[in-house]
Amino acid sequence: MKIKNFKFIAGSLSALAFIACSDDEPTVEYVTNTVTETVVETVEVEVEAPTYVIDSDITEDTTLDASVVWTLDGRVFVKDGVTLTIPAGTIIKATGGTGTNASVLVVAQGGKIEAAGTADKPIIMTSVADDIEVGQLAGSNLDQNVRGLWGGLIVLGKAHVHGDDPAGAVTQQIEGIPADVAEGLYGGSDDSDSSGTLTYVSVRHGGAEIGADNEINGITFGGVGNGTTLDNLEVVGNVDDGVEFFGGSVNATNIIVWGQGDDAVDIDQAYDGTIDNVMIIQEAAGDHGLEIDGPKAGADVNKPFTLQNVTIIGNADNAKNAIADFRDGANGTVENVLVYGLTSSSNVELDKAADVTRFTDGELTFTAWEVVVPEGATLDGIFDNKVDDTTFQNGFATSISSADAATVGATNVFSWSYYGQKN
Repeated sequence: MKIKNFKFIAGSLSALAFIACSDDEPTVEYVTNTVTETVVETVEVEVEAPTYVIDSDITEDTTLDASVVWTLDGRVFVKDGVTLTIPAGTIIKATGGTGTNASVLVVAQGGKIEAAGTADKPIIMTSVADDIEVGQLAGSNLDQNVRGLWGGLIVLGKAHVHGDDPAGAVTQQIEGIPADVAEGLYGGSDDSDSSGTLTYVSVRHGGAEIGADNEINGITFGGVGNGTTLDNLEVVGNVDDGVEFFGGSVNATNIIVWGQGDDAVDIDQAYDGTIDNVMIIQEAAGDHGLEIDGPKAGADVNKPFTLQNVTIIGNADNAKNAIADFRDGANGTVENVLVYGLTSSSNVELDKAADVTRFTDGELTFTAWEVVVPEGATLDGIFDNKVDDTTFQNGFATSISSADAATVGATNVFSWSYYGQKN
């Protein structure tokens, strides 16, 4: 819209001055005054608000702006040699889609993510359907049972793996990324490899299907080295697993998973780091609190993990309400565990002969478990050697009357999280 201000117009004025110089004929002198015409126009311009969209691979060092909401649209890779910095308080909302169109952020081998949130300003990755706004810790329209609205976060490194295809392979292609996409590769021999930093990061409402019966985990770590920092991570309402570690040596502290559709914490492919202080809250859709896989065909591989200070809260509406499954020659230590909220079907399984062998050989150990045993169950019956349907509880577990009587388990440091905001 144009707004014209007033216009002032004047012509040129001429004046005649008669000057008498003497008694003779007068001299005539002409004086000219010139007035300039000035026109002022004011133009009102509508400026389109900027959009903040991540819809292509990140090929140069990039820092997001925490004062706006970002949209993740499609499959985006942080390329080798490139760092994506996500400041504290940043909110990323992902669009939907399935298969190769599912929105997912993948940090490729050699790439880095520096996502250092804080308790006051966590970094939140959620769906575009979430009504959360900048400065908030939680929205109001989605809960822990809303799943599959986008993909998730995948971090791939160069640390060891003991792969499945073929068995014992030192590198693998991560689930959901086509074999001809080089950025989907993980594994190697550098256990000190760094993929960056993830602290106070919450991933919500993910797990979109990328193939038949193949969903993305909330957060996936493939071959991630112990040069990477992981602390205070949350996954809420994911279709598949909450957090999964495929090989690697990265250590993690303070993990909370609420309302996953499959397993809350999954270990596989000879992961040998330490995971400390884990809180798992089951909903009706969940499978196991823990699924711990060994190195598949690698009975000679001794890469023990440590999982310690864990609380698993079951759900009476969950038909299975399973606590943990140890499979494929699981190899490590699980200690200081509190379990409650169980039903009579809840159990901890040694799945196959390879797992029983690891247990009897002292390569799979359990220490200081406390269990609130549900009505209709026994402490020994919860710990199930599925090979011969006997118990493997040999004194490491104790029955307690209630969670309030526990002396082990996770320390609840999760007031910053979605779970902390809603409970």
